Order: sequence, then structure tokens, then C-alpha cells
Amino acid sequence: MQKLTLPLDEQAVRALHRGDDVLISGRMITGRDAAHKHLCTHEDPEARRYLEGGIIYHCGPVVKKDADGSWTMTAAGPTTSTREEPYQHKVIADYKVRGVIGKGGMGPKTLKACKEHGCAYLHAIGGLAATLARHVKKVEGVLHYEEFGPPEAMWILQVEDFPAVVTMDSHGESLHEVVERESGARLRALLGMA
Repeated sequence: MQKLTLPLDEQAVRALHRGDDVLISGRMITGRDAAHKHLCTHEDPEARRYLEGGIIYHCGPVVKKDADGSWTMTAAGPTTSTREEPYQHKVIADYKVRGVIGKGGMGPKTLKACKEHGCAYLHAIGGLAATLARHVKKVEGVLHYEEFGPPEAMWILQVEDFPAVVTMDSHGESLHEVVERESGARLRALLGMA
């Protein structure tokens, strides 16, 4: 288990390999469909402050406003990442993102961007939204709340020992491709098609 402290530099990301278990601490930001579309069509200096050297988390959290005006995250599970495939490579390149967290993996454009720019895709386990929210120690703020709405807004989170697995690394290796290839071969063997 490797401990990562945000922000990350390229050397720290290049040291990660497909299959590594990590615990992430520091500040990261959420971003789903509306955020990715926005980042690809607008220069957003405020978001850049959190994205450069940082991690964007594909998450539509459940957040409640407390009596004192602060926010508490009650659910912070990953959302399916493939929806961001048309945008993710550009966000990685333009905003110098070092990590992407989500579930289900991403495609060849994102894998290529990870290799070219020193980024990694990390898989968080779906179905553990309440457990993952316990690793969010503080909601520091939110960007584009009124414009995008709560699930699509960009939530700025202070996390501690947030668990994830590197499934696409900066060396062009994808655990998703390995699983697909090996399970396909196994299925063909079971069906007598090998």
C-alpha cells in the first residue's frame, strides 16, 4: 500500500504501476459531465488551482449544508468514468492533472494522455459511498454550484487515506485491458472456442 500526498509531481505518478494499492491524502476536486464539458470549453483559473498536480474525482456526492453554513459529505462514491472519455485527455493535458479517480476504467485517449502527461487512473470501489465519505475530512468549498447543480458541481475536498487502486498507469498499462483480454480467453475456452 502506497501513501500519496496531494499535490503530486510527475515523478510520484511515474513511480506508480498498474495494480498498486494507494491511500490518498490532501485536496482533490470532484468533476462529472458538466465540469468536464466546461473545462474543455473554458479556461477556469479557479478550478486550475485544484487540478494542477491534483486529482479529479468522478463523483456526484451527497452533500448536506450544516447549520453553520459549512458542508458535510454523506456519500462520496465513484461514478462511471467512461462518460468522460471524450473530454478527459484534454482536461489532463490542459490542466496538468496527475490523477483521475472513478470506476469502470477509461478508453485509449485517456490512457494515451496518462502516458504522455504523467497521470494515472485510479479505481475506487463502487457501492461504498458512505464508507468513502468517511475519508472526506472536510468540504473546503464548491465551484459552479448554481450553474451545474449539487451532483455536477466541483466539490473541493480534503481527504485522508482515501483508498484506490491504480488501474491505468503512466506507462501505458491498463488493468482493464488485461482483465478484458484474459476473461475473453477464458470464456472462449469454456465455450470450446479456444
